[in-house]
Amino acid sequence: MVNPVLLNNVDHADIRVLTGHGAAFGDAVNQMTVFPTEYEALQREYPILLRKDADDGGYRSVVLLGLDQDENLFLTEDGWQGRAVPALLQRGPFSIGLPPPARDRTTQGEPMIHIDLDHPRVSREAGAPIFLPQGGNSPYLDHVAGVLRAIYVGSEVTRPIFEAFDKLDLIEPITIEIKLDNGRQYHVPDGHTISHERLMQLDGEPLERLHRADFLRPAIWIASSLQNFGRLTDIKNQRERAA
Repeated sequence: MVNPVLLNNVDHADIRVLTGHGAAFGDAVNQMTVFPTEYEALQREYPILLRKDADDGGYRSVVLLGLDQDENLFLTEDGWQGRAVPALLQRGPFSIGLPPPARDRTTQGEPMIHIDLDHPRVSREAGAPIFLPQGGNSPYLDHVAGVLRAIYVGSEVTRPIFEAFDKLDLIEPITIEIKLDNGRQYHVPDGHTISHERLMQLDGEPLERLHRADFLRPAIWIASSLQNFGRLTDIKNQRERAA
């Protein structure tokens, strides 16, 4: 059960957060939803795929972390083996909550940080402190606030970005076939990406529109991230040989 409450430095003064990575914290997943605000860092490490949302037909983006169910090839006994960690796996027990609109319903309050007190990372004995002894934010909480900001802003721009890509016919389906050294084969279905060919053919007003909205860079990052399938395959081969 999730038990989010508004974070404050009185009721939660002594709470700490376990910051390592492991299956016990929900990190053993073969893919994770990501946001445009983190593409620049993630595209250096992982393949970014677009998937259609079954509910509204829109797109969301994921990074592929493994090939088998519940497999995260970047998770080892020593922790996370990668220079970038998806924001949803960095946020730990924290989330953003929006207060109800004002009575006139014309203004929305500022997003506030909430904490899930039942989350496996929450501790009172070990881990990183959330608040300083004097009550101010710890460096760890400042980091989390930045992660939550990236998630919040990223979730707001996701739909406009993908609608712009779709309108320009930049999104195309992609089928990934991976064959390991031991002969095992994997088929990654239901993926979409940005067409490198169509992107390179853009010019004039459509290209200027993408650039001015700062949507051009995310398109390039998605397309270029596919080269990381080679790295993913290499890590999987190493794991198979060591098994």
